[in-house]
Amino acid sequence: MNTPASAPRAVIADDERLMRDQLRARLAEVWPELEIVAEAKNGLEAVQLVEAHRPEIVFLDIRMPGLTGVEAARQIAQLPPRAESSDGDEQDLLPEIVFITAYDQYAVEAFEQGVADYVLKPAERERLQLTVDRIKARLAARASGADAPPGPHLQQLLHKLAARLNPGGAPQYLQWIQATVGQAIQMIPIDEVLFFISDEKYTRVQTAQVEALIRKPIKELVDEIDPRLFWQIHRSTLVAVKAIAGVTRDFRGRQIVSVKGHPEKLEVSRSYTGLFKGM
Repeated sequence: MNTPASAPRAVIADDERLMRDQLRARLAEVWPELEIVAEAKNGLEAVQLVEAHRPEIVFLDIRMPGLTGVEAARQIAQLPPRAESSDGDEQDLLPEIVFITAYDQYAVEAFEQGVADYVLKPAERERLQLTVDRIKARLAARASGADAPPGPHLQQLLHKLAARLNPGGAPQYLQWIQATVGQAIQMIPIDEVLFFISDEKYTRVQTAQVEALIRKPIKELVDEIDPRLFWQIHRSTLVAVKAIAGVTRDFRGRQIVSVKGHPEKLEVSRSYTGLFKGM
């Protein structure tokens, strides 16, 4: 993602054209420098447009056909980096997410987490100005390196919001992983897993005694595993919180996670450094 500059860019997603028009007009009043690079009519379009344009901000209606705003945000958070910097770090960082909602209970939840903002329908100038001011401050902090992108905390928030949008009950997280070990299929209890690491085709499941493979990518596992038990520290890595032995920095200043009961060191990408802030 581009480093925020004098003309930050945004994508607006709302299935109601009048709501998109109204938000665009209000944003022009309170943030004239902001460039609206694309508008989506549903969640799937929003994901595709964010992947194409890599904006700094995304305004997502929380209820849309196809993919809800929350589901779209979860997919946006898992978009692969478009490029890497000279030291191998990811250049495409997570955008700031602003939920557009007529349901204040969802908005309050997002606001209290401090990793996403919200605008109540219809967008009023005074409330939108507060949102814009907060986004500007966060973008400035990220550009200066004073703050990390909201990766892990955003994922936890999105899990909570998804549960609230589905009032049928709490999400059912995976308890077992069915994986290939050599030529055999083995059922691995989720609480025995130390970490998951994905490549292009497979995800490695690592326990203290067993290394296994599954065909499920990290972006799907993130939605199926309890975020209180596993933290995403890289687009390709999930680590069990209880398995984290410590965090150090390498010669490039990157955070490296040591794992209890295993010699492998796991790299923390820039998008997820906020998990270990202050270390």
